[in-house]
Amino acid sequence: MIIAIDGPAGAGKSTVAREVALALGFAYINTGAMYRAVALEARARALDPKTDEAEIAEIGRTHPMRFGAGGTRLFVGDTDVSDAITAPEMGEAASKVASLPRLRAEVVARQHEMGRLAEAECGGAVLEGRDIQTVVFPDAPLKVFLTATDEARAQRRIDQWKQKGHDFDAERALLDVRERDARDASRDTSPLRPADDAVILLSDDLTAEQVIEQIVNLARERMTS
Repeated sequence: MIIAIDGPAGAGKSTVAREVALALGFAYINTGAMYRAVALEARARALDPKTDEAEIAEIGRTHPMRFGAGGTRLFVGDTDVSDAITAPEMGEAASKVASLPRLRAEVVARQHEMGRLAEAECGGAVLEGRDIQTVVFPDAPLKVFLTATDEARAQRRIDQWKQKGHDFDAERALLDVRERDARDASRDTSPLRPADDAVILLSDDLTAEQVIEQIVNLARERMTS
């Protein structure tokens, strides 16, 4: 079974998807982390998304990315880049490279392969990130679009940055969320939108545990129906 979770930045997708996968014994694949890793390497090589699309797409095709620790850590080769890709500036950088059609084609192919491999090895996978529902696995039996108000998502961003030891600014966090939403929703390639058959969950008045429980229950219903 494939469970596809999408939603705007800061909606809590990663935490929820990871715990849903743990509860069901499935693999967890954070597809957004893959774009962040590409963006990190592009910055290291001083590549510009506006002019260096071919080179950035090649990073997406060949970068030796793999998940470890139950999907919670991302490695490039033997290097753990999990903390580096969660720095505040990497969200915007990832959003910019993720708008490149040639890069998306390369990364989507890898994500699809990862998901099918996880199905074979673990019985299922929970994938979260942009276009999982509409492009990577449009036939997924359970699709969840997790969202929240701008203010709630900005506060979650701040909490994440605090935990990682990064500097933060409340006004910047809210502006970042709104700019990211506008960019993701308006781009030509894989814009932010729920699949037509997605279950939409507004998480403002729900704890993470309540959201996780709802999705796990939905998954079990779909598996037995």
